Amino acid sequence: MVLGLGPVARLAEYDPRWPRRFLEEKTRILASIGRWAGSVEHVGSTAIPRLAAKPIIDILVGLRDLEDATECIPRLEGIGYEYVPEYEAVRPERRYFRKGPVEARTHHLHMVETSSPFFRNHILFRDYLRSHPAEAQRYEKLKRRLAEEHEFNRDAYTEGKTRFVESVLKKTAVRPLAGRKKDLEDADHLESLE
Repeated sequence: MVLGLGPVARLAEYDPRWPRRFLEEKTRILASIGRWAGSVEHVGSTAIPRLAAKPIIDILVGLRDLEDATECIPRLEGIGYEYVPEYEAVRPERRYFRKGPVEARTHHLHMVETSSPFFRNHILFRDYLRSHPAEAQRYEKLKRRLAEEHEFNRDAYTEGKTRFVESVLKKTAVRPLAGRKKDLEDADHLESLE
């Protein structure tokens, strides 16, 4: 079994247990912060059926107001999450958490407002790949190539996916739904899309 090792970009074959692991974690999260969470979503590649991924469950928690994060942080720490505030210098609209030892992270949690471009873009990207399996397979091929080329450079691996992610978001903008144009304008909120 391949592990998600800290900054290393390594992929594992799709594991049908990933959705169940998300649901189990969602239950723990809602028991801890459900009062403030407007939505708890499974995002990233582990949320796409049959897609190879770093074996880390990405969770998107949507808050009604980011100020509520101050109430959520200690509660999430109480269920094993490590709060990583350093990333707020680059992405002040997000609170980021991780779970598991550095050599084998199990979960990444992104906390943002449900009205934010970060939230919308992650949901749009996930839903598009779920409903377009051929695009999901193209994404997997790209990720495999990037993981091979940048196995020890996670930033380069992530950067290499940006053009593909942007192209998917542009395709979602063509579909009629209020706010899609705004999603494209805010496409710089993509780096955590796996």
